[in-house]
Amino acid sequence: MASNSSSPELSPLDFSEDLVPVREAKAAGETRLDFSRLLSPPLILHEDLKEGCGGQLWPAGVLLARFLLHRLDTLKGKTILELGAGGGLTGLALVSALSRSGYSLPSPLLVTDLEILLPLQEQNIALNQLAPEYIQSASLPWGSPLPTSLPQEYRRPDVILAADCVYFEPAFPLLMETLKDLIGDERGGEREQGGTETVCWFCLKKRRKADMRFVTALKKTFTVREVEVEKEGEEEKNVHL
Repeated sequence: MASNSSSPELSPLDFSEDLVPVREAKAAGETRLDFSRLLSPPLILHEDLKEGCGGQLWPAGVLLARFLLHRLDTLKGKTILELGAGGGLTGLALVSALSRSGYSLPSPLLVTDLEILLPLQEQNIALNQLAPEYIQSASLPWGSPLPTSLPQEYRRPDVILAADCVYFEPAFPLLMETLKDLIGDERGGEREQGGTETVCWFCLKKRRKADMRFVTALKKTFTVREVEVEKEGEEEKNVHL
């Protein structure tokens, strides 16, 4: 597993087609999603690829949002952090539904990604008129120590959302380090005694063998259980939760 001192600096924009499957680029614009009529009015998501592939929606984010929209009661009273949120699709959908249902959260749902994607997240928060007591955005680069600016309640959150984070293979060890920081290394005995268990809803689309090798590494570090979930359309065919 790479360390901060030995790993080369990685840019989310600096990768070859050999490492990442090519997907047809989308023009910047707004997409409305109701998640199979689970959200009314629908979520408005501005998509823009100028800062990288995180600027558009991906099938794992849609599936994870739809899955949890059926289970909002499990999120009541939970501190929630989303990793690699891109434009914020999953977190935005859940907060939209929670706020309309009258459910409260102890802290705003925190959508995170690289600094360059925060303006897009904040644009989407504003587009959906979501109050800061429900959702906020913050920079959280993988593989580095958790930033000192990250409030204590998010350093061991109740729930972590991670959708389509398994995409850029050189970032896999960096993502693993951040998951260990946020959850604790269960297999290595690093979880705080008596601490609240963190649930990570990890949703990915299997694209190549390296993705499944990463899942194997997760199973060696954390307690992992695959969840059966209804899939819609060809895009979700190889999505796993």
